[in-house]
Amino acid sequence: MAKTASKRHATEYRCAECGWNSVKWVGRCGDCQAWGSVVEQGAALRAATAAAVARRAALPLSQVHARAATATPSGVAELDRVLGGGLVPGAVVLLAGEPGVGKSTLLLEVAASAARRGAKTLYVTGEESASQVRVRAERTSAVEDAIFLAAEVDLEAVLSQVAAVQPDLLVIDSVQTIASSDVDGAAGGVTQVRAVTAALVRLAKERHLPILLVGHVTKDGSIAGPRALEHIVDVVLQFEGERHSRLRLLRSTKNRFGPVDEIGCFDLSDAGIVEVVDPTGLFVSRHPEPMSGTCLTVTLEGRRPLLAEVQALVTPHTTPQPRRAVSGLDASRLAMLLAVLERRVGLKLALHDIYAATVGGAALRNPAADLAVAIALTSAAVNAVVPERAVAFGEVGLAGELRRVPNVRQRLAEAARLGFTHAVIPAEHTPAPGPVPTVAGLTVMECPDLFSALVALRLVARPAGRQPRELHVVG
Repeated sequence: MAKTASKRHATEYRCAECGWNSVKWVGRCGDCQAWGSVVEQGAALRAATAAAVARRAALPLSQVHARAATATPSGVAELDRVLGGGLVPGAVVLLAGEPGVGKSTLLLEVAASAARRGAKTLYVTGEESASQVRVRAERTSAVEDAIFLAAEVDLEAVLSQVAAVQPDLLVIDSVQTIASSDVDGAAGGVTQVRAVTAALVRLAKERHLPILLVGHVTKDGSIAGPRALEHIVDVVLQFEGERHSRLRLLRSTKNRFGPVDEIGCFDLSDAGIVEVVDPTGLFVSRHPEPMSGTCLTVTLEGRRPLLAEVQALVTPHTTPQPRRAVSGLDASRLAMLLAVLERRVGLKLALHDIYAATVGGAALRNPAADLAVAIALTSAAVNAVVPERAVAFGEVGLAGELRRVPNVRQRLAEAARLGFTHAVIPAEHTPAPGPVPTVAGLTVMECPDLFSALVALRLVARPAGRQPRELHVVG
């Protein structure tokens, strides 16, 4: 009986998605309800874990040295901004993004920066041959003697390369191409990705070796593989960019060593990837003379304020159904703003085609851009020019009221730094946040509602009575 019980408990089954355990195999996880995610966990794994625990005795928290977790700059300032100072020894960083967005180019630049400082880097590629990586390194001026290159798809071979090179930084491109011979399943499968990542995490912690992993994404933008992959690693970074734009944004969705609301900006070209320290001008167009239908706003990407331009075009409709086209804006919020302009301001736009877009591929889908969009639409409709040195930001309500948005002082400071002289913002209706922040050289105009903001910018005339008059649409 004892022998039977020992045999029964020698093997357990665990869900690769959530970690739920079972004494027998089941087709569906009893916790997260995922199908086909329950896999066998042998007794050898538990024995190895027990041996590792026995080698590392627990210490009082006061005796644990914090110097081992001090970040070291990577040499790429925008990456260090997102990481919170640089790479921490023993940290595992997962970099995910769409195909062709520039993940491999960025990590090759990180490897080259580390090599120039004298750090030894092992770059393991499972998707390209070594010669292909060399060609890209020559194009981006990243050829360094301290970069060791290996084309491997077997986990045991990767670990052998690490033992032979003894690197200061390890780059795996990508984790979905590496497979372990001790685990069943093809490379990229749930079981393989989880086992490979777990082995690399153990390697990082034992050797105090920072590891950068490239991760694939699915068609809906989420990271491919088990959800546990994001829980295992220390940092999860998303590399984003539009196909028609060279601008790339790096943002953190998980960071055990720093903030998760910072972004890094890069410019991807044939010569490689370059940091963009001040990306404000990328989202603003240059007009030889003032134009109607444009308005500037200050948006926030993480903690970083960015100047962005909204453009609008209003023309008489030429089809039975007037068109509503947007680019970089939320179509549903545009429809709401059009309704508010018609009902609360008196701007008749029902029989006109409406086109609204941002400049440079900027995405303004948060409510803080409502006021700028409404001003651009009004400017295009009445063919009046918004003052050149003015910015506007704020949320527009269905009653036409303006609502305060977060980080007002930071937005105003950025506008003043760029030389703007006027800012239109919502008036504060609650006394809790205090008075409007004052910024030297900037005239702040508080407006309680949308119509007051349009009057302040001289886009519409102040009515004699309470109700706004019907506004004439040019064209």
